[in-house]
Amino acid sequence: MSQQADWRAGLDAVDAALIDEYQSGFPVAERPFRRVADDLGITEFEAVERVDRLRDRGVFRRFGAVLNPPVIGSSTLAAVQAPAERFDEIAAVINDYRQVNHNYRRNHEWNMWFVVTAGSRERRDEILAEIEERTGCAVLNLPMLTDYYIDLEFPVVNDDRFARETQGGGDATDGSVTESASGAAAREQDAASPDGRAAQPRARESLTDTDVSATRISEDAAADLSALDRRLLLAIQEGFPLTATPYRDLADAVGADVGAVLAAVERLLEDGCIKRIGCVVNHVVTGFDANCMVVWDVPDDDLDARGEAVGSLPYVTLCYHRPRRPAQDWPYNLFTMVHGRDPDAVESVIDELATEHLPVPHERLHSTETLKQTGARYEDLVGE
Repeated sequence: MSQQADWRAGLDAVDAALIDEYQSGFPVAERPFRRVADDLGITEFEAVERVDRLRDRGVFRRFGAVLNPPVIGSSTLAAVQAPAERFDEIAAVINDYRQVNHNYRRNHEWNMWFVVTAGSRERRDEILAEIEERTGCAVLNLPMLTDYYIDLEFPVVNDDRFARETQGGGDATDGSVTESASGAAAREQDAASPDGRAAQPRARESLTDTDVSATRISEDAAADLSALDRRLLLAIQEGFPLTATPYRDLADAVGADVGAVLAAVERLLEDGCIKRIGCVVNHVVTGFDANCMVVWDVPDDDLDARGEAVGSLPYVTLCYHRPRRPAQDWPYNLFTMVHGRDPDAVESVIDELATEHLPVPHERLHSTETLKQTGARYEDLVGE
């Protein structure tokens, strides 16, 4: 049985709705699972239990907030050229930093790619300097300069070969979930609902629509954080408590009133410090493990137009501008990501990108091993 069939074994339509419909938009309310339960036609207890079970199975990496590092503090994508005989040693040094939240092996001479997120630009750059000193490897430092489109929220309960192939998810065919999440949940009757109501997930647009614009990114913390904001962001970086009252539990943890915490979360969402709140899907477990980072040498005066156009394509999951580093033989300034289950399909849409949308020099850096993957982590925050 394939990995894709394995992860879906035993899931019902309500599970599918939780996975595909609640990656964002989780209610900011004292009892959020009560609202979710009402939407799905189940009990509040069962809603919590199902999310907990899906997290234990690895389908969800965590429940809670997805933070926005460039707004909160300072973040960068970095790479080193790790000699084969020292690869594991260098990976261990880099992964030892709490502020390193992603690290991947890629098939390129720059073969180890990692993200550093810190409370300030100064601390970020200190970490990069320490990594250079400890490993003896020069670091390629590529902070994001412009965000065209960044979103890893897409349906996974389907047979799609790459993210958003069907603009909302195809139907599963392995027998465990036989309809799309929204369609099946809407038709599932007594089996999903103890009182006979059909499970009716929300009508969601965010998984299919692509909102693209050129957003300039500062390398310095841009958020105006209160003392409560800082305490709260530090408390939620590893996820929310998985209980019926996560916001009350957070309020107790940071020594604040639950009403103040709810207001702070709403404000952090509005200001962009929190990108979304929901169930964070593990795309590797759900079969989207054929991801490729493609780097492009786009003429600078054409960059925004190309970036916005490419970011609007349904199969592009990330699109952003990073600096060229000619002194390190790095001429590329536009980065795109394609996530898929089928390597051949991923190559096919990259071919389409190269011929129809970006007829410029490019390189394809396939991820061949996940060395570390967590949410953004902070030891401290600016102004704390």
